[in-house]
Amino acid sequence: MEDNNKIDRRPKKEKVRPEFPKRAVITAGMPYGNKELHFGHVGGVFVHADTFARFLRDRIGEENVIFVSGTDCYGSPILESYRKLVENGEFDGSIHDYVNGNHEKQKQTLEDYDISLNLYGASALDRASEIHEEVSKDIFESLYHNGYLEKLSTPQFYDPEYKVFLNGRQVVGKCPIEGCQSEKGYADECSLGHQYMPSELINPISALSSKKPELREVSNWYFKLEEFFEPLRELVSYFRTNTNSRKYQLNTMEEFLKKPIIYIKKSYYEEKKDIIDALPKHKLLEEEKKASITILFEKLTDREEACNILTKEGINYRTGKTLVPFRLTGNIEWGVKVPEIEGESNLTFWVWPESLWAPISFTKTYLESIGKDKTEWENWWKSKDAKVYQFIGEDNIYFYGVAQMALFMALQGKDYTIDPEEGKLRSTHLIANNHILFMDKKASSSSEIKPPMAKELLNYYTKEQLRIHFLSLGLSNKSVSFKPQVYMKEEEREGVDTVLKDGNLLTNVFNRLVRSCFYTAQKYYDSKIPEGSISDSVLSEAKEAILDYELKMYNHEFHMITYLLDTYLRNANKYWVNNMRIAEKEEDDALRKQVLIDSFHAVRTATAFIHPIAPEGCEMIRDYLNVSDKIWNWEYIFETMDFFTKDVEHHELKFLEPRIDFFAKHESQIIAE
Repeated sequence: MEDNNKIDRRPKKEKVRPEFPKRAVITAGMPYGNKELHFGHVGGVFVHADTFARFLRDRIGEENVIFVSGTDCYGSPILESYRKLVENGEFDGSIHDYVNGNHEKQKQTLEDYDISLNLYGASALDRASEIHEEVSKDIFESLYHNGYLEKLSTPQFYDPEYKVFLNGRQVVGKCPIEGCQSEKGYADECSLGHQYMPSELINPISALSSKKPELREVSNWYFKLEEFFEPLRELVSYFRTNTNSRKYQLNTMEEFLKKPIIYIKKSYYEEKKDIIDALPKHKLLEEEKKASITILFEKLTDREEACNILTKEGINYRTGKTLVPFRLTGNIEWGVKVPEIEGESNLTFWVWPESLWAPISFTKTYLESIGKDKTEWENWWKSKDAKVYQFIGEDNIYFYGVAQMALFMALQGKDYTIDPEEGKLRSTHLIANNHILFMDKKASSSSEIKPPMAKELLNYYTKEQLRIHFLSLGLSNKSVSFKPQVYMKEEEREGVDTVLKDGNLLTNVFNRLVRSCFYTAQKYYDSKIPEGSISDSVLSEAKEAILDYELKMYNHEFHMITYLLDTYLRNANKYWVNNMRIAEKEEDDALRKQVLIDSFHAVRTATAFIHPIAPEGCEMIRDYLNVSDKIWNWEYIFETMDFFTKDVEHHELKFLEPRIDFFAKHESQIIAE
């Protein structure tokens, strides 16, 4: 969008500005279809993804950004929740009805928080479901023909009392991974995402009979994830050196990229030395201060054989994180159907693999809905000019950072690389947030600490207050607690409510500056911005803030952006108060004009910054400024107000009535005041 009349007011010696892709897909994980959205879904992932998506629309053009997500409809958590509700007489519809009801509630909550998804689909509903089945079939067949699938007969839990195989969530025990702090281990993964074979689960109990289930052999298809050990190590090294990937998520990925290990207490080793020494080829590693010895294997098959031997001998052990075959299929009826190959029929996809490629399905669904060709999705997922940003929680790093990366390489074919040529599926860019805690404790629907529902929070705070507060928490660095005082007892409340403290930047600081500018223009200058040049210091401060903001957004440092806004807006308010006081006292119209011109530039700049964070209030400011949405376009980010007002003949500001707020407080807060 070239404009020959555009004035280049950029600094002569600028910092090197980051480069953004020409096209971008943003995803925000997939909430399970057995629940409404709690505060962690919105505050831990969706607000961050939406802020970045809105920024990119301003930065590279709305037509070049696709933001998709959807309800994860399949899998054992949904099936088990549905079974319990029906069993207890709390639900009498089909499972399809069940997930559809939750999907609609999730969708409404996201709309209430101004989450600007191009598509919020559902893996089992409507056109997205049909396309997802097609994508799943294509991916499975491609992996098979590329030689990356194997059919394995593995033990699966069976409840002899109920005479049924148990799905993943119908078995609960203790995770076998050394050092795991999970509250619950399920059939082959724990609540923290650790993967293991069912035979390794410690003290398994059936959710149906409350008794120990049996293990019976079942055939399923597995992805040969362990073959990607070295390519994944190379990929992590590449990310660490050449990208702004968060270091802690790369460290987490590397935890899985270790040789197969077994840990045995030293006391067991001394008692059973002959048996342990006779295990398949291994190395013994012993550290003085540790209570266990480490047995290191070169091959996963050797470790699995060793586990079987130790189990038969009654020797307790724990395993270390490593790459294991990634199960693609299962035998629960509620799932995406798997193509019949080698006589294996009536299988469905395990929910985790199909959720990894669901964003592709949603991208294709959206593009079809706007009339694009079937192959258009490749320009977003297979092009060097494009990038896919996936916002996830830290528990999902294994799936998106290890399994998905390997799957996508496998889909390139036998000649896969970590930096594929044009037209081949590329690795995504992960933005993994740490846990958002509730009152200093991890809360989840399956734990003792129940999280507040996202929609409930809107009974006490505005969406703008919550959005900026969630961004300020700094989840890129560490797990942080969400402590809204409305959920505290009166005697526990100390100081200012942290949600309101961050929200005040909008409802108090910025709101006051914008209103002051409009009311002054109305009172003295017939609702017009006075003509004149902006002070050099004001221009310089704005330009520095713009460059800093852009870099922080590029690095997904959302909490640093809120700090930048706090500094910039408080400086602007201080400038207004100090100088306008003098102008009014001395009746200095020249100073008043200068302060107003300068302050409108600060408003123009800050509004562009805040637009991705609190869009509704910013759109209201744009409307009252009486300018086009070109004001959001970062091609013109260094331009001043006169650049935008000249588009309107005889420009004047829209009249602002008394007591109108651009960023209003929640009605409950007004009553409390």
